[in-house]
Amino acid sequence: MLRVILSVLFLAVITTAVGYQQLQATINSPLKVAQNTQFEVKHGTGFNKLCQQWQANNWVESCWRYQVIAKLDPTLTDLKAGLYELTADSVINNVKKINQGQQISFSFTIIEGQNLREVLSAIKKADNLQNDLKSDELSTQILGNDTHLEGWLFPDTYHYHNNDTASSVLKRAAQKMQQTLDDAWQQRAANLPYKTAYEALIMASIIEKETGLASERPLIASAFVNRLNTNMRLQTDPTVIYGLGADFDGDIKRKDLRDYTPYNTYRINGLPPTPIAMPSKAAILAAVNPPQSEYVYFVSKGDGSHQFSTTLKQHNAAVKTYILNKKN
Repeated sequence: MLRVILSVLFLAVITTAVGYQQLQATINSPLKVAQNTQFEVKHGTGFNKLCQQWQANNWVESCWRYQVIAKLDPTLTDLKAGLYELTADSVINNVKKINQGQQISFSFTIIEGQNLREVLSAIKKADNLQNDLKSDELSTQILGNDTHLEGWLFPDTYHYHNNDTASSVLKRAAQKMQQTLDDAWQQRAANLPYKTAYEALIMASIIEKETGLASERPLIASAFVNRLNTNMRLQTDPTVIYGLGADFDGDIKRKDLRDYTPYNTYRINGLPPTPIAMPSKAAILAAVNPPQSEYVYFVSKGDGSHQFSTTLKQHNAAVKTYILNKKN
């Protein structure tokens, strides 16, 4: 009798050991996929269906062992929909990635100085992003009001997941611009020639387009502020170009400077009606806190930098040096 009991116990131990080894082997079994394989988990997909899909792709040999493991660890059955990057790691670790919602992240970048037309063109081509933008009510869709959307999208890189919407990305960009502008406006200098934060945003967009040299933004801002404070017209080419829109052929002409548009700052007093681009934080800070200077004029040196002047005589001499001499 004792011998029978010992035999039964021995078989139980052997069976348990074999079962444990099989369990461990299953847990550590790799998912048979090429590295970095994309796989979409659709809404409503359960653990059994997921395993069946992988089995149909020959990524796992069978499902019943994994179903046993899922019974032992029910958290494995909590699957989150999305697009995932599967690897040749274990099947269980790939399932855990889906449990934790570690989806593939895509990105969209708004570049400093881009205008609204350029941003919209780029986002319509963004990978794995639904274009739900309503062109006839874009400002209301993104800002919640009818303010022109130009200038309101903060230049930055925004991450999103598969099938997110374009509007959700742009709303985040608008919220970040609003917060950045609000913070800057609260710290503005005294005696600025604009009454509202929106006017500061307009100025910042002009500063952004006027120079490609970040270190010059404060001096550009100072010169523009000095012009406005002395009732001088801004006379800046980027606003003229923006007013021309699709008619601009890459070469600004004297006729363009003479023709009236609401954005031709050679013809209008003060600021144009809206921003002309998406300004950086640095341009916004320059607009609300320009350094004190007597500069009123500046001319491009042709290398991205500018020569600043305090008098028209100095400016004309700089134009002769950097513009006229180069044309001769």
